Amino acid sequence: MSTHEVVNQPPPLAGHDVAADAALLEAVDREGAGWAGDELHRLGKLGGGTEPQRWAEEANRHEPRLLTHDRYGHRIDEVEFHPSWHRLMDVAVAEGLAGAPWGDPRPGAHVARAAGVYVWSQVEAGHICPISMTYAVVPALRHNAELAGVYEPLLTSRAYDPGLRTPQAKRGLLAGMGMTEKQGGSDVRANSTTATPAGDGTYRLRGHKWFTSAPMCDLFLVLAQAPAGLSCFLVPRVLPDGSRNTFRIQRLKDKLGNRSNASSEPEFDETVAWLVGAEGQGVRTIIDMVAMTRLDCVVGSAAGMRAALVQALHHVRHRSAFGGPLIGKPLMRNVCADLAVETEAATALALRLAGAVDRGVRGDAGERAFGRLAVAVGKFWVCKRQPAVVGEALECLGGNGYVEESGLPRLYRDAPLNSIWEGSGNVQALDVLRALRREPGSLEAFRAEIAAAAGADRRLDEAAAGLTAMLGGDDLESQARRVVERMALVLQGSLLVRHAPAAVADAFCASRLGGDWGHTFGTLPAGVDTAALLTRAMPG
Repeated sequence: MSTHEVVNQPPPLAGHDVAADAALLEAVDREGAGWAGDELHRLGKLGGGTEPQRWAEEANRHEPRLLTHDRYGHRIDEVEFHPSWHRLMDVAVAEGLAGAPWGDPRPGAHVARAAGVYVWSQVEAGHICPISMTYAVVPALRHNAELAGVYEPLLTSRAYDPGLRTPQAKRGLLAGMGMTEKQGGSDVRANSTTATPAGDGTYRLRGHKWFTSAPMCDLFLVLAQAPAGLSCFLVPRVLPDGSRNTFRIQRLKDKLGNRSNASSEPEFDETVAWLVGAEGQGVRTIIDMVAMTRLDCVVGSAAGMRAALVQALHHVRHRSAFGGPLIGKPLMRNVCADLAVETEAATALALRLAGAVDRGVRGDAGERAFGRLAVAVGKFWVCKRQPAVVGEALECLGGNGYVEESGLPRLYRDAPLNSIWEGSGNVQALDVLRALRREPGSLEAFRAEIAAAAGADRRLDEAAAGLTAMLGGDDLESQARRVVERMALVLQGSLLVRHAPAAVADAFCASRLGGDWGHTFGTLPAGVDTAALLTRAMPG
C-alpha cells in the first residue's frame, strides 16, 4: 500500500517556448532584427524541450576532465567533455551564436545573435563562454588583415568541428582569450609573459596564464610583453604544419559555477605566436574583443534573470498554500511582479546595447560612442542584479528550489560570474569614468538617449537632473559606483518609459527612480498594476 500520493507539486517546466517573451521580442523588433522572429521561436521551442534540459544537467554533472598525457607518456594537453556539452555547442554554433554575425550583411544581425544567446543560454550558460569569445575575437583579429583573412571565414562558420587539428583543415573554429596572470589579475599591464621575435615574422612566448577559458578552443588571443611593450598575439593550439603548439595545461580551475566549461592555467614555453596589432598596443587591440564579451555578460545576466523568473512564475502558478494558489497571494504577487520589472529592465538594456553594437559596426559613429559608455554601464549594473534576482526567485520555490533537480542551484552558482568576468564592478565603474574623461562624445550620446524620454515621466526627469549634478561633482572616483548605478537606472527608465507598457514603466519609475521601494524585492508601492506585470512576464 502506498503511504501517500504526490499532490500540490508543479508539473515539469517543459514543452514551452523560451522565446515567447514579450519584452525580448519587442526589443528585437525595435532594434532592427524583427526578421529573426521565426528563428528565435524555433530555438526557443527547442530550448524548452526535455532533451536540451537533460543535456544541460549532464554537461554540469559530468564536468570536463584534463588529460595531460596519453598512455605512452606524450604530452597532449586535452580536455575531455561529456557528449551533452558537444550537443549544446553544436546547436549554438549552428544557430549563428558564435562568429556568424560578422559575415552576415543584414542590418540587425548582431541583435538577432544577442537574442539567440539570450534564449539558448537559458538552457545552459557554461557553454556560452567559448561561443562568446569566438564572436568577440573577430574585430580584434582584424587588426592583422592577413590573419583575419585566413581565420575569419572559419570563425564565422556555423559548423561545430571539435578536436585539435590543423585550423585550416577544419570546417569551423572556436577562439579563447588569455589575459590575466596571477600577479596582476585585472591589471594586465603587470603581465610577465614574454614575447621574443623569432626573426621569421613570428614570436616565441614564455609565461603562465592564470585564468584562460576555454582551453580546447582552436585559437587564443594572448597578451605578452614584447620588446616595445605589452602586445596582443594569436596563439593556435595546432600549428599550420599540423604539429602541436606548446600549450601546457597545468590544471583546470575548480570553480563556484560555470562547471560545464573548462577554465585553465596554460603555460607557454617557446610557444609560437603571431602579432595582432602593433607592438606595445596590446590593450588597445584586445579591448575590441573585451567590448564584445562585455556585451555578452549583460545579455547573459539578463537571460539568467529571465530563466530564474520563469521558474518562479511556473512554481507559484501551480503551487497552493494557505487556501489557494501562491500566485493569488498579494505578497507573492508583489515579489514576482518586482522580479519581472527588474528582468524586463535588464532585457531592454541588453538588446539596446546589441542594437548599438550592430549599428556601430555598420558605421554609425553616434551609436558607437553610445555603446562605448553604455556597455560598461550595463555590465556594471545588470550583472550585479543577477545574483539578487536568482536568489529571490529560488526563495519563491522554497525548499523545492534548494535541491539540484530544480535547476535553481545551478542558476544561483552561475549568477556571480558575469559580474567578475571581463572586469569586476570597480573595473567597470572606473572604465566609465575613463570614457567620460577621454571621450566626451560618448557622454553626449548617452545624454541624448536619456533625453529622448524627457517630459514623459516626472520621476525620470528628476532622476536625470540628479545624475547631471552627480557627474559635475568632485571626487568622482570614490563615488564611481553611485554614479554608474544612477546612470544605469536612468538609462533603463528612459528605455521603459519609451517602449514598455505603462504598467512596467510606472512600476520601474516609482520604485527605482521615485524612491518608493524597499531594500528587498516585493516592496513595490501600492497601486502598481501587478496583474499586468505578471501577465506580461508569464512563460509562453
